[in-house]
Amino acid sequence: MSERVTVTVCMATYNGSAYVEHQLRSILDDLASGDDVVVVDDASTDETAEIVERIGDPRIRLIRQEENRGYVRTFEAAIRAAAGDVLLLADQDDEWVPGRRDILAEAARRDGIAASNLSLLGSDSPLPSPLSGRAWRLRDATSDHRLRNEVRILAGMAPYFGCAMAIRRDLLAAILPFPDYLTESHDLWIATVGNVTGRMRHVEETTVRRRIHDTNASSSRPRGVRRALASRWMLVRLWREALRRRDRVS
Repeated sequence: MSERVTVTVCMATYNGSAYVEHQLRSILDDLASGDDVVVVDDASTDETAEIVERIGDPRIRLIRQEENRGYVRTFEAAIRAAAGDVLLLADQDDEWVPGRRDILAEAARRDGIAASNLSLLGSDSPLPSPLSGRAWRLRDATSDHRLRNEVRILAGMAPYFGCAMAIRRDLLAAILPFPDYLTESHDLWIATVGNVTGRMRHVEETTVRRRIHDTNASSSRPRGVRRALASRWMLVRLWREALRRRDRVS
């Protein structure tokens, strides 16, 4: 990297005892000196928090929430607790690709918000598009297509995933606080801020292997019409809010 920055990894956990240790070890192996990990546990009823503690790595800071607040507010709490120059988001059940830290930290340092591609854990196949079934990938050449990218978000065609994102600290002025009505898809809110402010960078490298299982927070199952419409309306509101906040970023 041309300029050394510190990184904080922000993770939200809830009943993730099956995979959280594997994920954290893949993260810790990739970190640089001065980096750390903030894990906010959303009142898990299994041994997730105890497993995180037993890893015994001083780079991990565990925050236990006494009441379950849902993954969106838990990620917001992790982001608020972060101290690094660049924040990397991480789910509790994936696996980092070696080199992810430097790739995303450099992209976020230069541009503000970075979103990379991901593959499926076990096969390394690209994530399939829910509409076409073909490889669902971000292209660097479309990073600056601000309006087109936002339209793709509204249409459910943009492969922005929080587990493959990085945020430069100064962009938090526009991202936080999360809007009160943001009840899902915090990653699409962050991507919307990136596109509206012109600070989005698409990273074509694959930096995370996503584990698909029955308890993923982001489900691939089809939604009912009412829920789909409510989700689209929320995204429109988020776009408007991002436009209102964009002057917070110099």
